[in-house]
Amino acid sequence: MRRVLAVLLTAMLVLAGCGGGSSQPQGSGSSSGSASNSTQGSQQTGSGQQNTAGPIQIGLTQIVEHPALDATRQGIIDGLAEAGYVDGQQIKIEFQSAQGEPTIAQQIAEKFVADKKDLIIAIATPSAQAAVQATKSNPIPVIFSAITDPVGAGLVADLQKPGGHVTGASDLVPVKVQMELFQRLGIDVANLGVIYNAGEANSVALMNDIRAAAGELGLSVVEAMVANAAEVQQAAQSLVGRVDGLYLITDNTLAQGVASVIEIANSRKIPAISSVESYVEQGALATLGLNYYLHGKLTAEIIVDVLEGRNPGDLPVRYNEDLTLMVNTKTAEILGLDIPAAVLEEAQKVGE
Repeated sequence: MRRVLAVLLTAMLVLAGCGGGSSQPQGSGSSSGSASNSTQGSQQTGSGQQNTAGPIQIGLTQIVEHPALDATRQGIIDGLAEAGYVDGQQIKIEFQSAQGEPTIAQQIAEKFVADKKDLIIAIATPSAQAAVQATKSNPIPVIFSAITDPVGAGLVADLQKPGGHVTGASDLVPVKVQMELFQRLGIDVANLGVIYNAGEANSVALMNDIRAAAGELGLSVVEAMVANAAEVQQAAQSLVGRVDGLYLITDNTLAQGVASVIEIANSRKIPAISSVESYVEQGALATLGLNYYLHGKLTAEIIVDVLEGRNPGDLPVRYNEDLTLMVNTKTAEILGLDIPAAVLEEAQKVGE
């Protein structure tokens, strides 16, 4: 198993040369479980390579910890274990969170390269961008997850034929279908509020889709931009009185303060449609979205392919095809809404 990976890495290095950074992250999140000091007991042989002694060394980097991304991470770990790659046995995972800071994400990625990890898993766009940047001259395989627009973020050149040493799974869902939930739920919305960080490539891509969908649906989009999590609550308050609905997108900055947004929305009787299930579990009204745990398992399938000798650049970017309709019935009561019976019959209900 490890010889296959070593052969793959050697071939990639012959094509792309060797090198790599050596900076150490300072304050770069926390290790979990057996992740700390994961390179001990492993013999390194060349840049980005290891011999067959000891478990495969994997660096797992995540831009921030929140329910959707945490579920993705757990799905990856469980999916790998089900395929016979158990953390602490066949593989050893070092997990690091950048705590929402792109500069720390870059430091984490550079340290993984310096530590000669066999493979890097990157959850969310900023962490994936950092991993790809850090491995440009030392092409350790990078597998990304929970990425909205892999091409727009500069991670791959082509979704079907990524090329190079990078591939992964995208969490892009059709935003128009989610925005149409207001109509399906019998809610009249003319002005739709969206909170996002314009510094996140995934959010920029989503906003382009949202504006296009809004034009088709006859909606006006009221945008509230934030630079960090501390601004999220204020952004939500600024939308009160200006919108009659909220669309909570897969923005990592928004996710860190989404609980306060939901609280404000529900207290002011503003229905909030979510892009992810975890927001509905926290009190948003409804979603037609991804199960991020299953998204992590899909990502694990790609990782297993690479561990067993496939070239990442030959593996197409994969998408989850199954979306789940979820309604928070308690929130519907708070908002004074009578959800259509047909929707309730189809939906997974939470909040009861």
